[in-house]
Order: sequence, then C-alpha cells, then structure tokens
Amino acid sequence: MADAPTRLARWPERLWIVRHGQSAGNVARDAADEAKLDRIGLEGRDVDVPLSALGEEQARALGHWFAQGEEGARPDIILTSPYLRAMQTANLFRDAGGAASDVSICLDERLREKEFGILDGLTTRGIGKTFPDQAEFRKLLGKFYHRPPGGESWCDVIFRLRAVMDTISLHYADRRVLIVAHQVVVLCMRYVIENMNEQQILGIDKQADVANCAITEYEFDASVGRAGGLKLTRYNVTAPMEKEDAPVTREPEPIVASRG
Repeated sequence: MADAPTRLARWPERLWIVRHGQSAGNVARDAADEAKLDRIGLEGRDVDVPLSALGEEQARALGHWFAQGEEGARPDIILTSPYLRAMQTANLFRDAGGAASDVSICLDERLREKEFGILDGLTTRGIGKTFPDQAEFRKLLGKFYHRPPGGESWCDVIFRLRAVMDTISLHYADRRVLIVAHQVVVLCMRYVIENMNEQQILGIDKQADVANCAITEYEFDASVGRAGGLKLTRYNVTAPMEKEDAPVTREPEPIVASRG
C-alpha cells in the first residue's frame, strides 16, 4: 500500500503578536483626560503619531529580550501596521537584535489601528458633549458592534484580520512570524485564531489592557484540530520591559479614539 502523502505545512511554526510601544498619542490622551478636555492635544493624522521616548525604550527592551534567545526563538519575518508608531517599534526591535538585520519588515495596511471616523481625537468627555447620539449607540450596541460614522467596529477589524491570516497561511507557513500592531488588533487576532465569540473576547479585554510591547505568542501544535493549528502559549507578557526596568504602560481603549 502506498504511503500517505506528507501533509503540507499550513501555519507558522511560531507567531508573535505585539502591541507597539507607548506613543506620543497615549501620553497626550492621558494629559487631556486629566485636564478634562474634549479633545486630545495632537495635530495631524493618527497614522503619523510617533513613539514616546519611553515607547522607544520599550521597543529596544523587547528586541534585547528576543536577542538573548536561541536563533529559533527569533522571527524570520516581521509584519507591521503602517502607522508610524508600529513601524518605529518594528525597526527598533530589529536594530536591538530581536531579529537578524536582514529580516524583512513588511507593511500590511490590514494591521492598522481601528478607525474611529468622526470620533477620532475626542476624549470620552468630548464625545459625550459633541456626539451624544454616538455615545448612546455604543452603550446600546457595545464596542464589538458599534461603528461610528466613517469608522470601524471590532467586527470590521476582524474581517480584515481574517484576510491577514489567509496571507500568513499562504506565504509564511512553517516560518517564525512577528506582527507589530495595536491593542484592538491583538485582541481581534485572538478572536480569529482561537475561534472565539463576542462574550469571550470582551471578557479577556475586561480583565486587563494589552500592555505596550507585551508579547502574545502562538506555536504550531499538530494535535490541535484534525490538521494541526496554532496554540496560545503566552498572552500579554511584559517580561522584556520588567527585565530592563522599563516602565510597563497599559493604555485602555477609550470610548472614542485610542491613538494607541
């Protein structure tokens, strides 16, 4: 009898999903909340918001932590959101030894921050005063389904992330892949990979915010499902920052624009 055909690899050997380091937007939003302002004090587009000095420190700490591992514990491909803070995190990570210098950093617009449309840049106080109808809609629908005019719901983010996973399966099977993105993207990737429902992912979100430069890690496990799959091994791990005494920051997703 002929031997059974060898199964082709479908998923990465290892997949890391990392939130970018603390951004100048995170700092500005905290200041706006403390001063009880309606709008975050930033000019220009959210896509152009850079890392803060602390965010740069966090990205380097992440790179140093990966550099201390075995070669097989470092990514051989890096995918990143095209937002400046994510691209800076990816480059600082690689420059600090988190990946070999010749490892490609590939931009993927589908990994971008959740879009907030007309609510972008407003604080919770600001949305209540300027768009009270949207604040009410969000209370009724919940963050998973609420889509502000010109923006996205979590479902919209999930839709584009399913396409990202198709790309990873097609082009990066049996590779070691690192994704650098945003808090909502990290959570929605968990939703997609682990086949969750709304209640499950919002329950995880409620437990703790995703820390800047925290590690979420999956490994391929042949025993998952009928053909093998990705198994969660770490979630929201801040060991790299703690090892270098870099402050850990956890910026929540506000009712409106996260700038995160």
